[in-house]
Amino acid sequence: MSTPNIDRRRLLGATAFALTALTSAEALAADACASSPWRRIADADWRKRLDGDSYQVLRREATERPGTSPLLKEHRKGVFACLGCGLPLFKSDWKYESGTGWPSFYRAIPGTLGTKTDFKIGVLRTEYHCAQCLGHQGHVFNDGPRPTGLRYCNNGLALKFVPA
Repeated sequence: MSTPNIDRRRLLGATAFALTALTSAEALAADACASSPWRRIADADWRKRLDGDSYQVLRREATERPGTSPLLKEHRKGVFACLGCGLPLFKSDWKYESGTGWPSFYRAIPGTLGTKTDFKIGVLRTEYHCAQCLGHQGHVFNDGPRPTGLRYCNNGLALKFVPA
């Protein structure tokens, strides 16, 4: 039995095709909120609306330093909403202590997040953002607790807490 000869060119071509398919599917999913007025806000207006650090996280996909968010110690009942547009993203009941230094949740409110593939640090990750204003929130991983097994690792600078 012979093994197929896979050279670098074929492997790279297949990888590029798969990434294009993933990106297209993600773009179609994001179209559900395409008519949101939050999407038409100019970058200069975002700079005016947000402080410097929150602007860098929400609009430039930066990451805050671990352990610096006051939301790490937020344990009251309520919701965690996008700082950019106010869309509720997570219920406080879904927050847990992941030990990572960022607010973490095991579930998101359905329909509030969009995702895209992220290779910025050379490793395949799934970035998620607010579906309404496209503000970067963080990354989701498959190492969270039951019942979902997910860990939404969120930048505290991208959220605001709204008490119940």
